[in-house]
Amino acid sequence: MLGMSRRLIALQPYLLYFAWVVSVIATLGSLYFSEIRGYVPCELCWYQRIFMYPLSILLGIAAYRGETSIKKYVLPLSIIGSTISIYHYMLQKIPGFHEIKPCTNGVPCNVDYMDWLGFITIPLLALIAFVLIIVFLLFVRQHETE
Repeated sequence: MLGMSRRLIALQPYLLYFAWVVSVIATLGSLYFSEIRGYVPCELCWYQRIFMYPLSILLGIAAYRGETSIKKYVLPLSIIGSTISIYHYMLQKIPGFHEIKPCTNGVPCNVDYMDWLGFITIPLLALIAFVLIIVFLLFVRQHETE
C-alpha cells in the first residue's frame, strides 16, 4: 500500500497530461472514424463528441499551466459523456434496448460500424476514454491555495 501511494505521488505532476492525452486520442479517433473511414456519426455519437472535444482544449491548457482547479469544470463533462456512452453501448449490445429509438434522423444509434472481438464498439471506446479521464482527474490533488 505504501508503494502505491509513492507511485501516485510521483505521478501527480503528470495526471493532467495523461487526461489530456486520452482526450486528444479520443478526439482524433472519432475524427478518423468519420472523416477517413467514412462512418457517419449517429445522434448519440454527436452528443459524446460535444462532451469530448472541449476536454482536449480545456485539459491541454490546464496541463500546460498546472491548473488543477480545472477538475470542477471537466469532471461534469466527463461524467455526462460517459453516461451517454453507457446508454449508447447498451443500445448496441442489449437486445431489449433495440426497441428504443433515440436517433430518429440519419444513422440509427444501434448500428455497429465496428465490432472488435464481439464487444468493442465505438461507444465503448468513448466510454473507456471518459472513464480514464475521470480516474486521472480524481487523483489530481488541488493546490492548497486554490
